[in-house]
Amino acid sequence: MKDRFLNFIATYVLVVCLFVLQKPLFMGVYYALYADISWADWFRVMWHGLPLDLSLAGYVTVIPGLLLIASLWTSSRILHYIRCGYFALVSVFMSLVAVTDLSLYGFWGFRLDATPLFYFFSSPKDAVAGVSTWAVIGGVLLVLLYAALIYTVFRFVLLRKTVFPPLQLLGRKVAYSAVLLFCTALLFIPIRGGFTVSTMNTGQVYFSSDQKLNHAAINPIFSLMESLSKQKDFGGQYRFMPPEEADRLFDAMIDPAVAGWPSDSVRRDSSAVLLKTQRPDVLMVILESFSSHLMTALGGEPDIAVCLDSLAEESVLFTNMYANSFRTDRGLVSILSGYPAQPTTSIMKYPRNTQSLPSIAGSLRKVGYGAKYYYGGDADFTNMRSYLMASGFESIVADKDFPLSERLSKWGVHDHFVFARLLDDLKAESAAGKEKSMFRVLQTSSSHEPFEVPYRRLADNRLNAFAYTDSCVGDFIRRFREMPQWDNTLVLLMPDHLGAYPDNIDHLSFECYRIPLLMLGGAVLQPRRIDVCGSQQDIAATLLAQMGLPHGDFTFSKDMMNPVAPHFAFFTFPDAFGLLMPDSRVVHDNQAGRVVSEEGETATETLEMGKAYLQKLYDDMAGR
Repeated sequence: MKDRFLNFIATYVLVVCLFVLQKPLFMGVYYALYADISWADWFRVMWHGLPLDLSLAGYVTVIPGLLLIASLWTSSRILHYIRCGYFALVSVFMSLVAVTDLSLYGFWGFRLDATPLFYFFSSPKDAVAGVSTWAVIGGVLLVLLYAALIYTVFRFVLLRKTVFPPLQLLGRKVAYSAVLLFCTALLFIPIRGGFTVSTMNTGQVYFSSDQKLNHAAINPIFSLMESLSKQKDFGGQYRFMPPEEADRLFDAMIDPAVAGWPSDSVRRDSSAVLLKTQRPDVLMVILESFSSHLMTALGGEPDIAVCLDSLAEESVLFTNMYANSFRTDRGLVSILSGYPAQPTTSIMKYPRNTQSLPSIAGSLRKVGYGAKYYYGGDADFTNMRSYLMASGFESIVADKDFPLSERLSKWGVHDHFVFARLLDDLKAESAAGKEKSMFRVLQTSSSHEPFEVPYRRLADNRLNAFAYTDSCVGDFIRRFREMPQWDNTLVLLMPDHLGAYPDNIDHLSFECYRIPLLMLGGAVLQPRRIDVCGSQQDIAATLLAQMGLPHGDFTFSKDMMNPVAPHFAFFTFPDAFGLLMPDSRVVHDNQAGRVVSEEGETATETLEMGKAYLQKLYDDMAGR
């Protein structure tokens, strides 16, 4: 039994070590790219890449574990041959992925995923058109040599013992089988990535604002498996009309100033100016599941978001805003990258695609801003960390950065602790003397199911959770006002997605997607109400335009203060979309191929524009 147990442990540890050693091998092959990094960064890459290695090693070890259990019951040499064959296949697969990844990275600029397979199987001739015969032969030989090396290691460490003698006593067979089965079942922990709400994903290894270090930390086999499990041909979806027709309709919908600066009419019109200065500190507070129905200032119910209602009186209040989606991962990309949500997937799940998205953080860093993100939950959920790091955030404060005594919520840390952490950082910055302008984002999480919060003002648990987060916002703003940074700060308050109240509202109605957007702080010129229609993806262009910065990369984001820009709202729900234009609105069920609701004399034209918009969105995703 001891030999079997040690072999089981050795299998897992050896596979982990082989994966870890592939990272310096990758960096060595691309040494010119990594020549300027420190030796500490080489070890950081291996350390931060370890979660994917541990997970994948768990997958690899499951079958050897089951074979070891079988060896308790029989001495057949067939089991040994099966083990040898299994490790031979693992060796070839590891070698094939490693060599392919090393060969393609220099051309693709991302670690191996399903994209090369998609191109190969869709058009094998075109996929290999630029590859010489000698290159193919050399690649095959390299795969075989590397596979032989890996298999030799497996054979020396794990396969020297050809037969494990079976146990004689039935009781021992059952007991030891149970022990080994339990050990094999424990592999579920590293495979899943622990016990948090997030499962293992490529984004968990992202640790640096330097993207090449994040790429080096990725296990290419895991990246490939994850991509294969999610891969879709984006360019082949939602083909509602010929490309030229989609282009024509889409061009009529995007901001005329999308190529860069706001139009001359905007620069001359003082009514379009919302800020006292073009270089304020910027703080975004993204409110979990809030909606306009919680605010009397927007026609909602009284005595819920009383702090937001009070702040609305001193804010630039956008009264005709709509959420872009129904999930946080989609909503964050809409807000921070000005990129519309997708009805059947989330681009945040694809790190290779998100690394090319524009972002507010990236635009502000180009003009000298720092960027920091605060969240009380798991930043690895749905690849959030990889998206944020690729977007330009230099630092992420998440659940693991808080003491265990404060991780009291299902989602991590309650909101008042997160606001307190931000206040502490602001105080420390003030005491040390400000060095550069900052862009900060704080994402709340407490107003989420199960709506359990350390606060009681309302009888209804759901409404009480919103009242709690609202009180946290009010307390934070009150304390922030007393600090020197307030006078030069723009604070934006908005939800992450459609509201969770009322709980019985139709998710295919526009009322479900109505949300507040408040701009306040010492940098705001004066309070006012803006009735222009817009969606979350329009926040990026509107903010950058107010700061005198170009927003040409934000193709889908419109400057809401530009009077010559088309103004509309767009949202998506699982395989459905909605489009609200000034004189009509329509909701379309893509799966059923029918209109769910429509209003206005031009609803037919609005439907075609919505289809074109969605088609162009997927064209854009396919090109990233």
